Amino acid sequence: MKQNPVKRKLAQGEPTFGTWLSLGDLYATRILARLGFDWLTLDIEHSAIDWSQATMLFGAIADAGCVPLARVPEGNHHYIKRVLDAGAWGIVVPMVDTVEQAKVAIAAAKYPPEGNRSVGGGMNAMNFAASAGEYYERANEEILVVLQTESPRGVENAEAIYQLPGVDAIFIGPNDLRFQMRSLEGRFPTPEQHEAMIQRVVEVGKKVGVPTGIHAMDPESALARAHQGMQFLAIGSDLRMMTQKAQETLVKIRGEQVAKDVARY
Repeated sequence: MKQNPVKRKLAQGEPTFGTWLSLGDLYATRILARLGFDWLTLDIEHSAIDWSQATMLFGAIADAGCVPLARVPEGNHHYIKRVLDAGAWGIVVPMVDTVEQAKVAIAAAKYPPEGNRSVGGGMNAMNFAASAGEYYERANEEILVVLQTESPRGVENAEAIYQLPGVDAIFIGPNDLRFQMRSLEGRFPTPEQHEAMIQRVVEVGKKVGVPTGIHAMDPESALARAHQGMQFLAIGSDLRMMTQKAQETLVKIRGEQVAKDVARY
């Protein structure tokens, strides 16, 4: 059975770099999976991707020698079971604010006795090049569990959440964190306040020995975060890469007046 190299790199203190998949396109995914990213995360939380697409894309990524991950819509047993049985090698769980939420997600990703994941499926074992028996025996060692901190409440509970057994990494969603920090009057935090909240996550991660990471919009930002000690680093997305390159091309052809804001991608 294949081993999960991302899980081992994180445990050894090495940075890992990947990108987000939101297009759900097989051709684009097959290309990205062969370029040298450590992992690719299929964003099932915010993209219109169905289970059949997800299964196909996980298989394409695994067959290319890359690590397929999935951001689930919610950290419950149903979603986590579905993506792992569809062949993902790990999960990214959004909006984990409490110890209770974290425990539910971790348990759903682990077979008994460590958790309560249901036994079944075939794509899961196939993507690890294993028999069903091998997969059931070793999946708990290979499945990656990444929890997202995206709110001040999650930061307040960070130490208790991060030291739970089974947490492989913490991933900051900077945009959601910024929105969650808005005042009752709708004022956003200053860049300094936002960064201070991010650094609290990094500090807690270092204190309890759990890798942290963040979604960066460009390689320079990702490398800067790696120098801060972060290890699970997403750089943009398939959609952002496509739109950015198209924008650069159009600016060269038609001038600056056609430039559009693609930061949201």
